Amino acid sequence: MTSGSIPNAVPNAVPNAVPNAVPNAVPKAVGVYGGGRMGGGIAHAFAIVGAAVTVVESDDASATAARERIDASLAKAVAKGVRVAGTFDVVTDATALVGCSLVVEAVPELVDLKRDVLRRITAAAPDAAIASNTSSLSIDALADALPDPSRLVGLHFFNPVPVSDLVEVVVGRRTAPGLVEVAQGWVAGLGKTAITVQDSPGFASSRLGVAIALEAMRMLEEGVADAADIDMAMTLGYRHPVGPLRTTDIVGLDVRLNIAEHLERELGPRFAPPRVLRDKVAAGELGRKTGQGFYTW
Repeated sequence: MTSGSIPNAVPNAVPNAVPNAVPNAVPKAVGVYGGGRMGGGIAHAFAIVGAAVTVVESDDASATAARERIDASLAKAVAKGVRVAGTFDVVTDATALVGCSLVVEAVPELVDLKRDVLRRITAAAPDAAIASNTSSLSIDALADALPDPSRLVGLHFFNPVPVSDLVEVVVGRRTAPGLVEVAQGWVAGLGKTAITVQDSPGFASSRLGVAIALEAMRMLEEGVADAADIDMAMTLGYRHPVGPLRTTDIVGLDVRLNIAEHLERELGPRFAPPRVLRDKVAAGELGRKTGQGFYTW
């Protein structure tokens, strides 16, 4: 499978998703800036339902890795009988975003990096709606990088994107009301469920998820139980599909640490990262992606 040539692909006939567009439609042309695990998953989700997706990466090596990641993800979907209705390509030149109606920013959770990427998106696709996949950073703060902040909305996807049912639509103070409605339609068009939250530290999902995970880490530090039993308390006792420590391994301990530090600054010491989290990140034990976190993978 190569980029732009997906088995079972059909011509894209989905109407453009711009203000006043058909409800529950995805855009014909979607850009994703950042082709890592989250960006690749977002590209997968839009390609499945018929969009022509352009992924922008920083260099040739990253572009090759992103292309292989998305190819493999879509190949698994095809093997399971899923019909891929769209196409994708991976490029290193942001000007390729010029024809996109929507561009999703999906780079790491660093304010300055995201602001720089948002400026690049604005220059390359001046008429596009822009969404940030941030899991905790302020949409209002990110919108300061844009000449027209009304064009920015949060679309917080969950990992792994292809099988996750939820997307948070995050509304900044200056987000255009019409864009919020259209963004809810995009999520529905992806076959996912939207919850709509106002811009606040950690939104709804990250704030709740991190709070539970940090308490689980404190329990581990205190010797209350081992990681597997703490997780089992939530999976069997509260029917969480995955326990908080295993989820942290999947998300990445470094990612969880960055979010916890941000929430601590914004909301106070109840979000202070436990020592075990800091120690593991310092040791390079970042979870599934490094083979070791709270579990051995």
